[in-house]
Amino acid sequence: MPSLSILAPASRSCLHTAATRAVCSIVPYTLSKELPFYMNLASSEKSFAQDKPALRMLILGKPCSGKGTLAAHLSKRFDISAISTGDLLRRHISERTEIGRQAEEIVAAGGLLPDGIMLDLITSSLNTLRGKNWILDGFPRTQQQGRLLDNLLEKQNIPLNLVVNFDISDDLLFTWISHRWVHLPSGRVYSTSHNPPKVPGLDDVTGEPLTRRPDDNPESFSRRLEHYYGQTSPLLYYYASRAHSTRLVNLYGDSDAVGLKLETIVRESFPGVRERVPPSPKTRLAGQLQVRHALQPLQ
Repeated sequence: MPSLSILAPASRSCLHTAATRAVCSIVPYTLSKELPFYMNLASSEKSFAQDKPALRMLILGKPCSGKGTLAAHLSKRFDISAISTGDLLRRHISERTEIGRQAEEIVAAGGLLPDGIMLDLITSSLNTLRGKNWILDGFPRTQQQGRLLDNLLEKQNIPLNLVVNFDISDDLLFTWISHRWVHLPSGRVYSTSHNPPKVPGLDDVTGEPLTRRPDDNPESFSRRLEHYYGQTSPLLYYYASRAHSTRLVNLYGDSDAVGLKLETIVRESFPGVRERVPPSPKTRLAGQLQVRHALQPLQ
């Protein structure tokens, strides 16, 4: 794949165009459209429904695209545990575990966590979820990490059986980050445009001050997108090559439709997953996924 290091940070439209060309040279589909049939296999649904298997799902998408919000929505609707590697890392650091101490030292020095630490982090959580339904968000982020994760899960006889990619336009993401505020200790996210805190500037649960993430600016976010297109999006190609054992689904467009489509996939392909709340046609996804509606002009 062509290197993205030559991209000039002149504008986000240039970044998007060049990066899209680069990734499409590897993953043969247009980012704003559905995956081609061989990367979005529905033919394997019947096999997943047999014997009512537990859901073992990976959610992918661009930074700030709403992966965590979508995972939290499913976790509230179904008997599914949402595993966020970011939340796990914060918890281990707060509890001063061995993994947390190692990670804190590396992060404080400005380094990237080794794959081994990330796998230990995930293993410590999955060991408590044997035979249960779960969604993993935040890892892997490269093809190499994808292979490491698959090897780990297959050795434990709990391979992934669903990979979902949530696609959202770059322009919408730039608008979203300009309105975003976070409660760093918990990871809770607010938006001044469509999901504001009850008291401006304060977290709804603790009352503690909200802050802006240091990288929530156009320049930093452009670099994060560049990294995504260069390192993370090729994971779609990797999981497409494993479609014989892992179903890959691409979801895009209206946030309500995305949530309902994913609920349908869970019900039809994993009938053993228990629902916590009866489905309602009026249910809307809370949080940042509704940014699409907040930005739509009034009719």
